Amino acid sequence: MIWAQQFEIAVWLDSNNYQQKYSNFDAVLAVDAISKIEISNKNAFSQLKKYQSEVNDFIFGYLSYDLKNDVENLTSANFDGLHFPDLFFFQPTKLFFIKGNTVEIKYVSAFGHEIEIDLQNIQQKPITKNQQPTTFILSEAEGNIKIKLRIHKDDYYKKLNTILNHIRRGNIYEANFCQEFYSENSTINPVEVYQNLNKISKAPFATFLKLNNRYLLSASPERYLKKEGDQLISQPIKGTEKRASTKSADEKLILALEQNQKERAENIMIVDLVRNDFSRFAVKGSVKVEELCKVYTFEQVHHLISTVSCSVKTNIHPVDLIKNTFPMGSMTGAPKISAMKIMEELEETKRGLYSGAVGYFTPKGDFDFNVIIRSILYNETKKYISYSVGGAITALSIPENEYKECLLKAKAMKEVLLNAK
Repeated sequence: MIWAQQFEIAVWLDSNNYQQKYSNFDAVLAVDAISKIEISNKNAFSQLKKYQSEVNDFIFGYLSYDLKNDVENLTSANFDGLHFPDLFFFQPTKLFFIKGNTVEIKYVSAFGHEIEIDLQNIQQKPITKNQQPTTFILSEAEGNIKIKLRIHKDDYYKKLNTILNHIRRGNIYEANFCQEFYSENSTINPVEVYQNLNKISKAPFATFLKLNNRYLLSASPERYLKKEGDQLISQPIKGTEKRASTKSADEKLILALEQNQKERAENIMIVDLVRNDFSRFAVKGSVKVEELCKVYTFEQVHHLISTVSCSVKTNIHPVDLIKNTFPMGSMTGAPKISAMKIMEELEETKRGLYSGAVGYFTPKGDFDFNVIIRSILYNETKKYISYSVGGAITALSIPENEYKECLLKAKAMKEVLLNAK
């Protein structure tokens, strides 16, 4: 990954050897662009569909949450301090797939003569996943970094009560409300921040994305959507519990999460939403819930995760499958459109990459995308650092508890930003 910093565009996807059923590789590094598509206006999905079809190769990139405006008649007018394009994909000149002790290398033919010298340079700057993170410097013009809240605690409670009133009136029955933490006039070393974040999180969908002077440093535990052949799966997360310091205490927390009716209700509502999205294009009778509210344990938290699958007809374009399920229900609420409209009014920040998805398409039209959560976003030119967290609000929500859950989800990002030596 350090070797990749010489390129203007690079992406590193890392499973951190997390035990999961649907993983195709342990990690992948894609660098340098032979072609790319960058969009910040309407018709993004149709342009991506054309690009993916014409390139017919591996492409890597992201879909920002605000592509909701391309799917539905919606807008995003909130503050944006990061200024990422709404959509970005690139066809890499150089690809490294890591699985166990093997590395599969794919170069565009015009760059094949560079493999030998690249491997020599990589050996000097290893891309192994076990390298120890170094310390990094994080500073403001006048001293240490200061993380600010875009929505302060009292305002957060007021906004949550507004959401609860919408739920009581039947306008929505679940909403994912998000808030931003940010720092202005701050600089970081993105590689080292990512390495520190990854070290304490070990998330199965970790991502380092460099797009010129903008960076995504993600420790996401959640898969949005994966297609392999005619099979499609989604694995929404809803339901969170903290980790304990001892095994016995941790086991009690796991049992409590399994039996928590409020957390299970959150998850089941989104499972129903995913099933409904899948029913638009799935082969009749093929939509299945393979796992419902199963507890998965991560370094910082326990989560309830469900797995929904279906079979799809081969004549449906892969980009259309994404468009028909975007944005993911775990980050919107239900009903989707009403929840998105209300959250746009109550949130103070344009979500951008946060709540979107990063991943890749294969030459066969398969794909795999995560959900961009537990992530630090950084605009190096503007010296702006941001991380956002959210939570599902239902009729059973207690504002004080929801606020605590947000702080729990923000713990890893805050730790790497404030506790660096």
